[in-house]
Amino acid sequence: MTEHWCCSTGGMTRRSVLSLGASAAANLIAPGLDIGVSAQTLGGGTSGIIDVHHHVSPPEFVTALVKHQLGERPMLDWTPARSIEDMDRAGVALSMTSITTPGVWFGDREEARQLARVCNDYGARLKADFPGRFGLFASLPLPNVDDSLKEIEYAFDQLKADGVGLMTSFGDKWLGDDSLTPVMEELNRRKAIVYTHPTVANCCRNVLPDVHYSVVELSTDTTRAIANLLFSGTAARFPDIRYIFSHAGGTMPFIYQRFVAYPRLDQALGLNKGVQGKVPEGVLKTLQSFYYDTAQSAHPMAMKPLANLVSAKKIVFGTDFPFRTAGDHVKGLAGCEFNTEDLALIYRGNALQLMPQLGKT
Repeated sequence: MTEHWCCSTGGMTRRSVLSLGASAAANLIAPGLDIGVSAQTLGGGTSGIIDVHHHVSPPEFVTALVKHQLGERPMLDWTPARSIEDMDRAGVALSMTSITTPGVWFGDREEARQLARVCNDYGARLKADFPGRFGLFASLPLPNVDDSLKEIEYAFDQLKADGVGLMTSFGDKWLGDDSLTPVMEELNRRKAIVYTHPTVANCCRNVLPDVHYSVVELSTDTTRAIANLLFSGTAARFPDIRYIFSHAGGTMPFIYQRFVAYPRLDQALGLNKGVQGKVPEGVLKTLQSFYYDTAQSAHPMAMKPLANLVSAKKIVFGTDFPFRTAGDHVKGLAGCEFNTEDLALIYRGNALQLMPQLGKT
C-alpha cells in the first residue's frame, strides 16, 4: 500500500501525508482568511467537522475520464494529500468520499461494473490507510440492476461502506424510475444512506452552449430526482432509505410551493391520477424527512430558504472538494445567521445522527 499511496500523492508517503495534521493546521491557513474556526477546536479526532460531500479520483477513474474526454482539472489533479491538507486547514475531521459527475456509467455495462469495483476498493483502502479521516459512499454501476445489487452486497458486507453515492440520473432514467426498484428495495432493506450527486441528463446537454453545465443543469437535475422520488411513490414505498441531496437540494427550496400544489393540481385536472396517494405523508413532510448538504450553497441566498423549509436539523456540511474548499464553506456558513447550536448540528451533529459509526473512529 505504501507504494500505491506514494504514486497517488506525488511522492508523499502515508507518514508525510499524516504530518499535515492538526499540529501544522495553523500554518496552512491562507493569509488573511479568517474562517471562524480553528484546528485546535474542531480539527482531527472525534471533535471536528464531518464533510459529507468530498470527491476523490482513483487512478482508474481519472483514466476513464481522460478516455471519454471528460473531467476537469481539479479532479484530474486530486491527491489524498490535497484532501487532508484542505481538511486540516478548516477543522474537518472526517470526509465522506464519493465519485463525482458523471459517475461510473459511460454507456458500457462492463466498464461501469469494473470501474465501480475499483473505485470502491480504492475508497476502502483510503479509509483504512487514514483511520478516522475518511468514510466511504460506494458507487453503483447503475442503470444495470443486477450488477448494482452485487455491488451493494460487496460494498456493505465486504468493504463496510457507510452508504452509497448515486448520480441523480443515468442516461434517461432518474432516481425513482421503476426499472431501479430492485436496487431501492435492497437499499431500503439495509436502511442505507443514499447520498446523491447531480449530473447532466441526456436531455439537457449543451442546451446553453455558452453556459457551463454546472451553472444551471446540476441544480436542476437534483430537483428532477427529488421530484421523481417523491411523485413516483418511491420515497414512500422505501421509507428506511436516508437521502442526502447535494447543493441545498438544487432549486427545490425555491419552487417548493409547486411541489406542494402538484397533487392538488393532479387531482383537479386528472393529469396523472394517483399522485396524491403516492405521497401519503404529504409533500412537505416528505421533503422535510430528507437531508441536504451545504456544498456550493454556504451563503444566505441558499441557506435561508432551505433552513426555513427543513430547519437546521436536516442540513449537513458539504464542500464539493476539490472544486471548492472547506474553508470557503465554514466562512460562508458563519455569515448565514445560524446560532451556535444550529452550526454544531450542521458541522457534525446531523451527520452523526445519520451515521453514528463515524463517532467511533
